[in-house]
Amino acid sequence: MGCFSVFWGKKNSRSQIVQHDQDIPITSTVKIYSSKELRKATRNFCPGNKLGQGSFGRVYLGKLNNGEKVAIKVLSSESRQGTKEFLNELCVISNITHHNLVKLHGCCVDGGQKMLVYNYVENNSLAQTLFGNSRSGIVFDWRTRVNICIGVANGLTYLHEEVQPPIVHRDIKASNILLDRNLSPKIADFGLAKFFPGNMTHISTRVAGTLGYLAPEYAIRGQLTKKADVYSFGVLLLEIVSGRCHTDPRLPLDEQFLLEKVWTLYESGDLDSIIDRTLKRDFDTEEARRLLKIGLMCTQDSPKIRPSMSMVAKILKGDCAVGDKIMRPGLITDVMDLKVRTVEPVQFSLSPSMSPALSNSLLSTVAVAGSTVVEESL
Repeated sequence: MGCFSVFWGKKNSRSQIVQHDQDIPITSTVKIYSSKELRKATRNFCPGNKLGQGSFGRVYLGKLNNGEKVAIKVLSSESRQGTKEFLNELCVISNITHHNLVKLHGCCVDGGQKMLVYNYVENNSLAQTLFGNSRSGIVFDWRTRVNICIGVANGLTYLHEEVQPPIVHRDIKASNILLDRNLSPKIADFGLAKFFPGNMTHISTRVAGTLGYLAPEYAIRGQLTKKADVYSFGVLLLEIVSGRCHTDPRLPLDEQFLLEKVWTLYESGDLDSIIDRTLKRDFDTEEARRLLKIGLMCTQDSPKIRPSMSMVAKILKGDCAVGDKIMRPGLITDVMDLKVRTVEPVQFSLSPSMSPALSNSLLSTVAVAGSTVVEESL
């Protein structure tokens, strides 16, 4: 990734970042911050202010001069891929607004530092609450879970059908869904998002996303459509209902992959057994079964028979019925088997946080929850 220049327009004009003769416009609503201002806001990026860390950098809690709390995403200076992600995220998110998407306040490109400033979302990520790592004492009841599913579906419907050109997020997962003080979901991290021209059936691209959430046609052939997001949402839906991560290498082999397990239970008529036991029967069993079926509909092997996100939102709200015929989903074990047998397998690059103990086999490697696949050309 080559260097880029930043040109800040005069008052009331549009600002832009120029990289290799490609202009990335920034709307007038996006504020430009200095690194000095953001260092002060985070107490010089104090470890105690750190909210989280991803493949391309860290996120800190900051408090601006006006007292407003913000989340500051700091790009790792060592990450070449991260520079592309930063520019892409800035391009995508600076021009869109929806109550189920994080809101970009501004950015900082000061010397070698690149940062994005978002509204602070009080209850961190869905992953922390869902998978038992939250210390906030959040009561994650059934109605809250349903509302989160509907909110994420609404946000994706906006990206796919209301934004022009449409946007495919490419990395929908529990850790990229943030929860505000009312536990309303906000889709975050648009670093891998792509604009999708309306006249295209698919985009051929190198794979980027997270293992376990990747649609099979995208993971195998690099064919990206909006239905890749639908597939990822389906996996997320199963996680929310079951309280289980999409993969768990600690379990026996036939139990490790959530989607495969849910499909087996669907075939045997025993979906009730996968519903999160921490709910203690404080939920509508029929509604829980219906959401699991919607998850299976979203993960159908063929992208053509997966519903659109607007249809998913309608079904979640009870405005449309779940289809009677659900075909076998595209399973991660099928994709893995193809990778093992293919002459030139795709090389997956996993996050450095992966435990060495889990890298002894292909099976356990791709089972690591939250591992990020990055194959974008630089």
